[in-house]
Amino acid sequence: MAEKPRWFQTTAIDYPNSRPHIGTAFEKVGADVQARYRRMEGYEVFFLMGNDENTLKVADRAKELGEEPQAYCDRMAGEFQQVWQALDISYDVFIQTSHERHKQCCRKFIQKVYDNGYITKGSYEGWYCPGCEEFKSDKVHADNAGQCPNHKRPLVRRSEPCYYFKLSAFQDRLLKHLKENPEFVQPESRRNEMIGFIEAEGLQDLNISRAGEEWGIRMPFDPAFTIYVWFDALLTYITGIGYGDDEALFRKNWPADVHFIGKDITRFHTHIWPAMLWAAGEEAPRQVFSHGFVTVDGSKMGKSMGNVKDPLEIIGKSNSDAYRYYFMRECPFPSDGDYSGQRYEEVYNTELANNFGNLFSRCVTLITKNYGGVLGGTAGRSPEAMPAESTAAGPAASDGQVRLIHLPSVINDVRSLLEGCQYNRAIISVVANILTPTNQYMEANAPWKLVKTDPGAAKRVLFNAVQSLRVASILLKPFIPRSAEAIYTSFNFPKPWAEVRYADAAELAAQPDDLRVTAELVDGKVKPLFPRIG
Repeated sequence: MAEKPRWFQTTAIDYPNSRPHIGTAFEKVGADVQARYRRMEGYEVFFLMGNDENTLKVADRAKELGEEPQAYCDRMAGEFQQVWQALDISYDVFIQTSHERHKQCCRKFIQKVYDNGYITKGSYEGWYCPGCEEFKSDKVHADNAGQCPNHKRPLVRRSEPCYYFKLSAFQDRLLKHLKENPEFVQPESRRNEMIGFIEAEGLQDLNISRAGEEWGIRMPFDPAFTIYVWFDALLTYITGIGYGDDEALFRKNWPADVHFIGKDITRFHTHIWPAMLWAAGEEAPRQVFSHGFVTVDGSKMGKSMGNVKDPLEIIGKSNSDAYRYYFMRECPFPSDGDYSGQRYEEVYNTELANNFGNLFSRCVTLITKNYGGVLGGTAGRSPEAMPAESTAAGPAASDGQVRLIHLPSVINDVRSLLEGCQYNRAIISVVANILTPTNQYMEANAPWKLVKTDPGAAKRVLFNAVQSLRVASILLKPFIPRSAEAIYTSFNFPKPWAEVRYADAAELAAQPDDLRVTAELVDGKVKPLFPRIG
């Protein structure tokens, strides 16, 4: 048996100084869609997530609550994972940077960079933001009237002995890499920003240590210092797959196929991270995908605004699939999007409850009521409607005939959009090319009426509609895994749900000659997948 292609992806690791909100979850859902799609297509996926715990903000928060930092981190890791599990995020490993294994592997990496001559001791003075835990340039200080552009608080002048990472030594190599490998940073606008930054400001050596702090990872070559949190955090992407103690696992999975990160931390991942790897003699990741932010009713989220939204609250009013669908549908992953409770209800009721859920319930009810749950396959197939195995029912023309949809082109379009993380466009394509036309087709042919005068014709209409449900469930599997499975397994399609791939959506032969309803029914009806809300 041929070895499966491998796929290694990560998300940014999160500060656990507060519970995850919808902005944090936006990244995780987007990454999960990609992981689920790759598994469908036959990849061996390794999906890594985690929490960034070796930071003063975490230690300070623990102190506020009267907890020890480690106990606080472990508790918060449980709270984060509770949210990810509620959202059906299919990660393979969850890393806590405060745990001893990560610390030991991190020390091995930084020791290697030191031995290779890319870390030197010196002193540093500059403008520091405690919120970012980062020194800012004089230009940033001047351009923002002495404030941090992210936190809108005054920058602090800070001087300390330190160890420098020779980031400047990699400036030419990094600029060349960015220009010659357009896939390295996506979307294209972010890559242009990263190139522009180097060309305008250059790369300065980076202070990668902190003095006089108790919480954090000790420098292996000078225990008086702890490792700057960003230098430690980025290493999660390799310590989590065995760097430092499982060479075989590391070599199997590295380099990463994609790091999913927020647009505000693109420079760390596309300037500092590849330089760190090169300094240790390792390859750079294949791609860094920088996604946008989520606002609430058009405003930036923040505690001071009182508009921070907890994903569990939204899930509780609908379900995890509805949550995943909304954010992937309404918030373009490469750019920014907005959450509105009113818009959430509109999308849910219009596209999930009416367009998809009602089509499914209607088909099951009509087949059960009028054909004893057995629709048949070839006997119910309309040669005019289904002349080949690569078409699906479209809207009816004025004469009631079916307009065919060429499935391979639709599937290839959705596949291409999904692989490019254009998730909203992929969903819209399924809705526009499969679900909406099928509902129009049902309304035009009215099988609930047609069955009284021509049962054979009504059977063909329902057969075509079930074909569309099968296609849509396969294409939407990465987005709404639970609901897609419920629809697919409500009929006796021969290919097991766990084995379906996108190519299977175009195979009409996948509908058996004895096509029948296999869903559990109550009074002849299937349980609604998306009960209306609001």
